[in-house]
Amino acid sequence: MRRAIYPGSFDPVTLGHLDIIKRAAAIFDELIVCVSVNSAKSSGLFSPEERVELIRQVTEDLPNVKVDCSRELVADYARRSRSRVLVKGLRAVSDYESEIQMAMINAKLYPKLDTVFLYTRPKYAYLSSTVVKELARYGADLSDFVPRQIIERVRSKVAQSGQDYL
Repeated sequence: MRRAIYPGSFDPVTLGHLDIIKRAAAIFDELIVCVSVNSAKSSGLFSPEERVELIRQVTEDLPNVKVDCSRELVADYARRSRSRVLVKGLRAVSDYESEIQMAMINAKLYPKLDTVFLYTRPKYAYLSSTVVKELARYGADLSDFVPRQIIERVRSKVAQSGQDYL
């Protein structure tokens, strides 16, 4: 079985993330979308458990997609999950530098692990979870940025949270 892991913070999951998920799910027998808790980032808008729930909601029509959460190193999670492939999306050249560095570190930690990069479709190249949160804070229409199923959850959470998540 060809199993891959798509790790990220997904706070919240965007249409760009969903595009990568769908494309990776078409390539691999099983795709694990792993909400990774990043110690270098603030706690975030949504808790890791809420992010898992949101991703499950927007991927329920993809039978080979599983959603999980991990507080361990991605390489350790991949080894424990018996996966030898990470999927990463690249928006711009600036993403490449940090992502290739992480790919090399992960391969050093788990030599059987490869990273596959999927380019972001141009219509999502500008999109990030940070942009979504900022747009929501100002009441912008989010329909071109996040899956429709979660728009109200994002709006509600931003309204409750104020600016502490940025």
